[in-house]
Amino acid sequence: MDAYDTGSDARQGRDEREGRAERERSGPSEREGSGGSDRPGQPERSREPSQSEKSEESEASEPSEPSERTERTERTEGPGRADREAGAAVGVADQAAPSSGVAAEAVAGPPEEVAEPRTGVAALSPRYQIGAVVALAVVAVAVCAHIGLVFLHVAPSNTLTKQHGAAVDEWVFPEFEQNWKLFAPNPLQQNVSVQVRAEVSAADGSIRTTGWYDLSAEDGRAIDGNPLPSHTQQNELRRAWDFFVATHDSDNRPVGLRGTLSETYLRRIAVLRLDRAEAAEPGGVVERVQYRSRTTNVKPPSWSGEKVSDRVTYRELPWWPASTREKEGEAA
Repeated sequence: MDAYDTGSDARQGRDEREGRAERERSGPSEREGSGGSDRPGQPERSREPSQSEKSEESEASEPSEPSERTERTERTEGPGRADREAGAAVGVADQAAPSSGVAAEAVAGPPEEVAEPRTGVAALSPRYQIGAVVALAVVAVAVCAHIGLVFLHVAPSNTLTKQHGAAVDEWVFPEFEQNWKLFAPNPLQQNVSVQVRAEVSAADGSIRTTGWYDLSAEDGRAIDGNPLPSHTQQNELRRAWDFFVATHDSDNRPVGLRGTLSETYLRRIAVLRLDRAEAAEPGGVVERVQYRSRTTNVKPPSWSGEKVSDRVTYRELPWWPASTREKEGEAA
């Protein structure tokens, strides 16, 4: 009885294993409809699973190894499949990122506008803004007035110049005088050097006469090599001499009121230049001044057949007393 039971148990265990394998192949529907026993007519009895059944159940619970088909696919595709899968995952993450950024911007709202800092006059306080506007207005008016007076000076004779010619001349002469000699058919072809000397009363009461001071040469030395020479160095003496020559005859007699004005202007320049050169020496006083001009012709170019004289000509003016007003200006 025991041997039969043992043999029947072994045979039953083998039959159960074969039936389980067949049910796994046929699918879960057959396994569910097959019931609890493989032997029909034999009543089902409860028993504890055998050692072999326990091992099979433990193997079923553990993760199964990859099948032959999976291994063959992995060998065929190689590591590139894993890379493609990783790239697909990154692409999905990148597609999801913009939506999250849009949501964050929607929550945060538009950025606040930062006001630009003010510059120039707008950056000043109201009081200084008013001062700047007033200063600009004064400069604009002065520029417009100067341009208008110079225009009247060079314009043909008209009603305004006849009524206000004196005011125009006082503003224009001698610093802003305009002429057209540069564009004349015969431009200036002479070098004119203006010189001056003085009679000085010394401290002991004696009178002495200084040598000639070449004022034009002094201005030339100041201009030579100077990239930004002053207006006085370039034009003051030259324009004053032209003004005198234009308002005097060949005998050095003034013609009209402007002749007297030109004499006063030249005398004033002489006193200032002699004081700068310390011609009177300590304790001396300039009593009278005298001008002269030294004129030489400009040599024509070598390719020109023109012949000019190389003789030097002088024009001496009479002695002019240095007035009290000019001496006060000298001291100042």
